Amino acid sequence: MVPPPNLVLVAIAGLVLMWRRRRAGTIVVAASLGLLLILSLPIVSQALIVSLEQGLPLEPPRNDPPQAIVILSAEMQHTLGPGPDVRVGPLTLQRLSAGAALERRTHLPILVSGGTLEADEPPIAELMADSLRNDFGVPVQWIEDHSRNTWENASDSAAILEPLGIHSVYVVTHAWHEHRAMIAFRRTRLRATAAPVQLDELNAGALPAATAWLQSYYALHEWIGLAWYWLADHLWRSNSAA
Repeated sequence: MVPPPNLVLVAIAGLVLMWRRRRAGTIVVAASLGLLLILSLPIVSQALIVSLEQGLPLEPPRNDPPQAIVILSAEMQHTLGPGPDVRVGPLTLQRLSAGAALERRTHLPILVSGGTLEADEPPIAELMADSLRNDFGVPVQWIEDHSRNTWENASDSAAILEPLGIHSVYVVTHAWHEHRAMIAFRRTRLRATAAPVQLDELNAGALPAATAWLQSYYALHEWIGLAWYWLADHLWRSNSAA
């Protein structure tokens, strides 16, 4: 695991600044290193993650139960050796595992959502569908392979499901990503119930750990994205009401 790159760059910039303005450069370096240390504490990184997972709509509405399962993509990874050179990444695989378990409990049809992440590579939704069929023995009913972000995951999935009379769905993603997904699905006619991979618990220690940097990165990235989605949704609702 590597430290958050932005803070590393700020620390380097502070070192450069010290050549001309020693006091200002020292403050920048000290602040950057202090934040790096704080974000390396598991108790801090887990608190950031857990704070994103509160108040999720985990119970489907009694008068409008879900009719399908929508699994949102995360990342893909390159592989070496024989076989395909790209496959679903660890986060996407966790979502597929949770979606497969939900399908076995509910017997609802699955839609996988995710477009092309890089040029000359297959849409990640196709890789997700192959993994569900081959690795989990679970059928896939629909493949949404054009979306590039969570907004488009929601809108493009709705474009497939709504004409079929489906208006209530489970949305499978990581718990820390569910609130942003819920905002995106509110822009559609689909009623979304959160079906997270797992809910995290605040039980970490206080000693620094490299893995905490990655968890802190996910949390900070998600908080920024959540703020942006909330603002965009608020402006959209204000314009719609005008």
